Amino acid sequence: MALEDLTGIRERVRLRKPRRATLHSWSFHQLGTFIAYKAKRAGVPVVYVDPAYTSQECSRCHHIDRRNRPSQAVFACRVCGFVEHADLNSSHNIAARGWSLWVRGAESQAPALTPTA
Repeated sequence: MALEDLTGIRERVRLRKPRRATLHSWSFHQLGTFIAYKAKRAGVPVVYVDPAYTSQECSRCHHIDRRNRPSQAVFACRVCGFVEHADLNSSHNIAARGWSLWVRGAESQAPALTPTA
């Protein structure tokens, strides 16, 4: 997950009052820091992926169109006809972007670990 995905989530998410309190008390920066720390400790590289348009892009032909999302759950490409669950299609796009960054030699974005005594 890209940290950019979390930008503005408090304004976008609609929840009942008890769930809103939980959401608003959660620090997304802290979550990102924990993920980066754990990844670095385990020797797993972290590459941040720009999530822009991943929900509108076809993971097969890479055509981007807002009309590719006829509903929240369905992705249907208007060019090649590929149909898949919208979240699964987006996850394929994010994985492909991450792989592309990795193959091009992108440096890990995880902060360096500080030695503990």
